[in-house]
Amino acid sequence: LSAGVCCCCAALRPRYKRLVDNIFPEDPKDGLVKADMEKLTFYAVSAPEKLDRIGAYLAERLSRDVVRHRYGYVLIAMEALDQLLMACHSQSIKPFVESFLHMVAKLLESGEPKLQVLGTNSFVKFANIEEDTPSYHRRYDFFVSRFSAMCHSCDPDAEIQNEIRIAGIRGIQGVVRKTVNDELRATIWEPQHMDKIVPSLLFNMQKIEDIDSRIGPPSSPTAGVKEENPSVLAENCFRELLGRATYGNMNNAVRPVFAHLDHHRLWDPNEFAVSCFKIIMYSIQAQYSHHVIQEILGHLDVRKRDSPRVRAGIIQVLLEAVAIAAKGSIGPTVLEVFNTLLKHLRISVDFELGDRRSSAGSATLSTSSKESDERIVQNAIIQTIGFFGSNLPDYQRSEIMMFIMSKVPVLGTTSQSLDSSNVGDLGTRRIQIMLLRSLLMVTSGYKATTISNALPAPFLDPLLSPSLMEGSELRQLVLEILHNLIDRHDNRAKLRGIRIIPDVSDLKIKRDKISRQDVSFIKKHGQQLYRHIYLGCKEEDNVQKNFELLFTSLALTTIELANEEVVIDLIRLAIALQDIAIINEDNLPMFNRCGVMALVAAYLNFLSQMIAVPAFCQHVSKVIETRSVEAAYFLPETIFKDKCNLPKSLEKDEKDLFFLTNKIAESLGGSGYNVERLSVPYVPQVTDEDRLSRRKSIVDTVSLQVDILSGTGIEDKVDNTEEITFEALKKAIDNNGLEEQEKEKRRLVIEKFQKAPFEEIAAQCETKANLLHDRLAQILELTIRPPPSPSGTMTITAGHAHYHSVPVYEMKFPDLCVY
Repeated sequence: LSAGVCCCCAALRPRYKRLVDNIFPEDPKDGLVKADMEKLTFYAVSAPEKLDRIGAYLAERLSRDVVRHRYGYVLIAMEALDQLLMACHSQSIKPFVESFLHMVAKLLESGEPKLQVLGTNSFVKFANIEEDTPSYHRRYDFFVSRFSAMCHSCDPDAEIQNEIRIAGIRGIQGVVRKTVNDELRATIWEPQHMDKIVPSLLFNMQKIEDIDSRIGPPSSPTAGVKEENPSVLAENCFRELLGRATYGNMNNAVRPVFAHLDHHRLWDPNEFAVSCFKIIMYSIQAQYSHHVIQEILGHLDVRKRDSPRVRAGIIQVLLEAVAIAAKGSIGPTVLEVFNTLLKHLRISVDFELGDRRSSAGSATLSTSSKESDERIVQNAIIQTIGFFGSNLPDYQRSEIMMFIMSKVPVLGTTSQSLDSSNVGDLGTRRIQIMLLRSLLMVTSGYKATTISNALPAPFLDPLLSPSLMEGSELRQLVLEILHNLIDRHDNRAKLRGIRIIPDVSDLKIKRDKISRQDVSFIKKHGQQLYRHIYLGCKEEDNVQKNFELLFTSLALTTIELANEEVVIDLIRLAIALQDIAIINEDNLPMFNRCGVMALVAAYLNFLSQMIAVPAFCQHVSKVIETRSVEAAYFLPETIFKDKCNLPKSLEKDEKDLFFLTNKIAESLGGSGYNVERLSVPYVPQVTDEDRLSRRKSIVDTVSLQVDILSGTGIEDKVDNTEEITFEALKKAIDNNGLEEQEKEKRRLVIEKFQKAPFEEIAAQCETKANLLHDRLAQILELTIRPPPSPSGTMTITAGHAHYHSVPVYEMKFPDLCVY
């Protein structure tokens, strides 16, 4: 009479109570009475409507035993409940489950670790049972809270602490498995639950010793490892949770990760943050990758005012996520990624220069450290942009190239979408360099079928803009980007370093026959490329790397785009570069002049061997041999040494040291080349942007001594320009006063216009017109005598130049009237 009642009363009790009482032995050490348990199970299966009463009575006994600390009977009651759950699957089990969960909650609420573990084990068994029909009213809020709290156990006994944490993680895993499979009962994905579950799992994952073990796809540790190590168990639970996430609840599972990393300051250092997001990217379904990237970008915006190292940590996480997402679906986030990163690039530059301005005159250690940290942020952004762009398909990569190029700011303008107005010229230059560095990474490995696809006009024009030529590093980046896009056969590595190549055939240059599309491209944009190389050679801050990249640009253009017409243009360009060094109108340093001479020698040596014209090769070889004996500083192997003795002056009369146009024309003419155009010196085109640029005027850059009737080379170059004076202008206006000399000059001009290419004619005529207009304006300004009271205003418009309105003054020259 264990219940403490008489025999008569016991006989009158309900049968289900008697069956329940019989499974409890007098001594709990004897364990569950198996024979009576079988009878109870048979009764429950035969009369399922009694299950709710059986459960309620068991719960009553268990609650009493818990209060009385009779833990032996508690174990027996839970074992009986487990067996009944496994045996009964009818619809009437619903009320029984409510009693069961009530008993599990009682065990979890107790302060006894053994009872908490017992309750967790029973709940896990219940979670693995597939019910016939879902119960829409059942909620697991308490279990989520309780299991999450167990995951943070701080019991002083390390063994007990580990045991409780494992139980909490397994309980969360059970809740997830019980709820996520039912689409109509998705309460587990609500933010209030995810805010407890995810941080609890991450808290235990932090304790793992080998962080690198989580960088790949999910692993399959042994059962023993799962049970003994909370961190491994938490990681697998986290992977399982993310793997079950769908489109609608993905963000709810990811956002708590950011909150945990922020709260525990895990962005700097960010090893754990990186490993977490690698787990996320490998665990979720591939088509949802863009959700994670959007969340990272959004969090970067939220933390944009944080320390540089925190922002760098977030960007590094973005890089790792993008690296995984680029292999699968990246969705509509491509431009969003680049736009956000470029925005933060500008913010970083603003912070860096703002700190520098605030500490001007008092350079402190903290300020330099801040600048260094901002550089870390900027490098992380560039690396992310480059890596993401280089992993995109070609059609998307070309769009990204255009997008980045459109963001490059131009000094003195506000038309670009990437605002750089607050950072000044220095900040604008920094942004230009970093955007070009990222563009360089994006173009790496890009192989376009035609050059016109790789270098469309909306991309080429801003890339070769004069505003990008003011810094040595900028010019280097521009040339390297051109190399990435032009070099379709991977010849660049073979051409690395400027040198006199003894035998070009040893390089095993790969090339294809130039296509019709490429011919059209070089006809349309060749003058832009030549002009960029020409002006790039005239910059005073050029270093060895600039000359090496210029040489590679000429060589790659020869390999990829050169037909007979282009070869002639390239030779004319080379001779014009030689004239830069000899005439030295720009007062370049001696190193630059010798560097240009060495560049011309290296390139003509390469070109002569590529077109394989013996007479041309002989002339080039003879000049190089003469230089090696008499002027070694004109060769790249000598001038670019650390200690090279530079000459004090360059003698223009030493024709044996120069490549002569007449000799080249004679050698190529015998091989069928049309050498008539060699007689027309190369003059770069003048663009409207040159007049708007802050660099020196193109009128100063392009030689004013070059006339349309210039000689054919150094050996016959004469000073045939006439000084532009008022008398000359007067003669030009008076058509009736032309002399025989003017008639002859006009005849020669017409002849040249008939033979020269249209691009050169346009460039030379525009240069002459601009010079005339500028000189006219100077004369007017010098000869105008201001009256006591101006009577009106006038506007002088000449060609492309528009001068502001000025007062009308009395002219000194009555025969020249301007209205």
